[in-house]
Amino acid sequence: MRIIVAKPRGFCAGVERAIKCVERALEQYGAPVYVLNNIVHNAHVVNELRGKGAVFVRDIQEVPEGGHLLFSAHGVGPERWEKARNRHLQVIDATCPLVEKVHNEARRFAQKGHTIVLIGEAGHDETVGTMGWAPENIVLIQSREDAACLEVPDPDHLSYITQTTLSVDDCREILEVLRGRFPNMQGPPREDICYATSNRQAAISALTPEADLILVVGDTESANSARLAAIARSRGKPAHLIPDAGAIDESWFSGVETVLLSSGASVPEKLVQGVIRYLQARGECTVEERSLVTEDVHFRLPTAVA
Repeated sequence: MRIIVAKPRGFCAGVERAIKCVERALEQYGAPVYVLNNIVHNAHVVNELRGKGAVFVRDIQEVPEGGHLLFSAHGVGPERWEKARNRHLQVIDATCPLVEKVHNEARRFAQKGHTIVLIGEAGHDETVGTMGWAPENIVLIQSREDAACLEVPDPDHLSYITQTTLSVDDCREILEVLRGRFPNMQGPPREDICYATSNRQAAISALTPEADLILVVGDTESANSARLAAIARSRGKPAHLIPDAGAIDESWFSGVETVLLSSGASVPEKLVQGVIRYLQARGECTVEERSLVTEDVHFRLPTAVA
């Protein structure tokens, strides 16, 4: 069997920063430190940090007054900041800087009195946080059908922003519909879909034709991981999203000569290597890493844990 391992894959700069924020907070302030929601969408990462003393909560009321609280990489709205201040919490903001950019755009367009179209996934932590910054202005859409039915009070005062982990192709199609209907619609100066999401999707798109089976390591909660598998399926290839090697089903390999392996932006490399070891244990195989883009992005830590 031939194994093609896509690169780039795994941790993006925002995920690395968020995980370091938790680790540094534990080192500097001691356990427990509290994290609102999952710091990133990967159960393995969350469980490792929990083992080191991080406590993951769904409600700020669960954090003792004066405690240390981290906001996750997905960001939060202003109401969460207000609740944290009311409880005198020591906040460490691990929001990805690229998500924070979207928050800033939402505020800027709202100050202009615009209706803001947010292209995103309903209920996703990032989308919920973004909507909190301009709740009276933002309308969420998820599909071309939503875009085709959208009604706005003033088409000349209309803007759009997007979730950072969307499918690049799906977003492009939605924007084509919106621009066709609202030619004066404004947008961000640079696209909101993050570099890591775009790069991993481009790698999957380029390499899928060479493979008989695609395995994407990632959590089911991870939007960017799920989209990698969906992109492969859209190109007519069987693809499976797996949390780790333990989820592999032997029936998938019938007639398979080449496997393409990638991982979402919140996945530790050791989980990818675990899948490679699993495949190697099945029999003779070659492992070939294919690099399409070199990533060299790093974000500074917040001052509270720098």
